[in-house]
Amino acid sequence: MKASLCIILARSGSKGVPGKNTALVAGKPCIAWTIEAALQAHREGSVDAIAVSSDCPGALRVAEMYGVSALHRPTELAQDISRVDDAARQAWGVMMSREAGNGRGFDYQNIVILYANVPVRPEGLITRAVNLLTESKCDSVQSYARVGKHHPWWMARLDEHGSVRAWEGQVINHGVYRRQDLPPAYVPDGGVLAVTDRALTLEVPGCGAGPHAFFGLDRRGIETNEGDVVDIDSPIDLLVADAILSNMRGQRTNAAA
Repeated sequence: MKASLCIILARSGSKGVPGKNTALVAGKPCIAWTIEAALQAHREGSVDAIAVSSDCPGALRVAEMYGVSALHRPTELAQDISRVDDAARQAWGVMMSREAGNGRGFDYQNIVILYANVPVRPEGLITRAVNLLTESKCDSVQSYARVGKHHPWWMARLDEHGSVRAWEGQVINHGVYRRQDLPPAYVPDGGVLAVTDRALTLEVPGCGAGPHAFFGLDRRGIETNEGDVVDIDSPIDLLVADAILSNMRGQRTNAAA
């Protein structure tokens, strides 16, 4: 039976924010927010199974608390230099083996990859990605945020004397000084990545080698607004995510009162 598997990646090591995947954000471990987003996608019918892949005992305990599969990630796949696709393939393989052994027969042809350090993502984002993946029959779908004031046209170079030059071309800022005049530009925001099993297992012909080969050839994107997704890479990101989620929880409490 064709099915979708959601793999939540939660490596324990982090130099920028040690222990960020289990750090408290608005009263919950950071990873809990991602698990809840995956469970919502399950209720929406876009995800059939959820697994947390981690070398962190704390993250695995949270997974067990929520009733999702807790998969121990091998040490060699949990290093600074370890690749996302290697970790995802290992988790997918474990879950496929379990399906073969339990007689249920799920064939996980769609794989949703979520990062445990992204506690803030818009509702419905996972389902949007899975729907586009299945309807378009593409190889991968990734979420992209529209770039604001950090637009590439406003990038510059500074030399050792402090002299400013255009990042590209000869005209600084491309001659554009109003944000609303910038052409649309997008950056991957870490909110969601959905891939086919053929892409994940590097079976798409002609896509070449490299760390992003598992995206396949036909790559699609879904747009998020600036600030919709918070990817925790610094202590400031933790504060921002905590403020956003605490405010959202307060609004829901007031609405229910």
